[in-house]
Amino acid sequence: MPDTKFDNDVAQFCAVTGASAKDARKFMEAHKRLDIAIDAFYTNPKAFASSARRKGDSTVPSSSKLNQLFDKYKDPEDENITVDGTIKFCEDLEVDPEDVVLLAIAYELKSPRMGQWTRAGWVDGWKAVGADSISGMKYALTRLRDQLASDPRYFQKVYNHTFDFARSEGQRSLGLETAQAFWGLLLPHGFQGGALSRANDDDNDVKMDGDEGWKKEYLQWWFDFMNQKGLKGVSKDTWVMFLDFIRSTNSTFSNYDMEAAWPSTIDDFVEYAKHRLASGA
Repeated sequence: MPDTKFDNDVAQFCAVTGASAKDARKFMEAHKRLDIAIDAFYTNPKAFASSARRKGDSTVPSSSKLNQLFDKYKDPEDENITVDGTIKFCEDLEVDPEDVVLLAIAYELKSPRMGQWTRAGWVDGWKAVGADSISGMKYALTRLRDQLASDPRYFQKVYNHTFDFARSEGQRSLGLETAQAFWGLLLPHGFQGGALSRANDDDNDVKMDGDEGWKKEYLQWWFDFMNQKGLKGVSKDTWVMFLDFIRSTNSTFSNYDMEAAWPSTIDDFVEYAKHRLASGA
């Protein structure tokens, strides 16, 4: 009696990865579950490769398909995909344009700024991710969302790229409201998945002190502090170092070294936060 579920999983595996049915069956037989099998394929697509497989076959993302997709979304009056094409692309992916995973895609595709995608970044980026179809891209979004939440190094790469991606053209700093919006998007995601856990820090003293570290309400304190100080923008140095700060501080900020090379904005925030803790505010 045929196994309908297995055959359906094989068909879906082929649709997502572009692999042959023969190789799809090998991955499914080895890993049983569709999601695990697809993950295994993207980790090592040649693990069960047919001996007759050659470079340039259907398992390799197609530049032609990616260029066709790019042309579908490209602004007719521009060389790039712009805001309207981005909205249409998100609709096809069934993802909110403000979903945090789009920041991972922006990093992978080397998007120069919000709502803009170059042809070279699009083709090279999606080939590196391993997708050349909407169905494959949908699956890639799931993987990248999980990786962004759980992988500290990947989170930092996306986080650092976000500063340049979100910055207005010609500006050296990031507008305060924009910075706060992206902090509010990225940081909760990283804490929820463990990418920002202090247990991932390389400092053994931090690992062993038993302190929970940065608390979620401190992000609002940071926003309150910056608003009260009347800051108009955030420098790249502050943006980058703030991530190191929240991953290394304890919950009372008592391990913060004022003599270290932290930006003055973070120095001032620590004083503000300590005062707020002492007053119970």
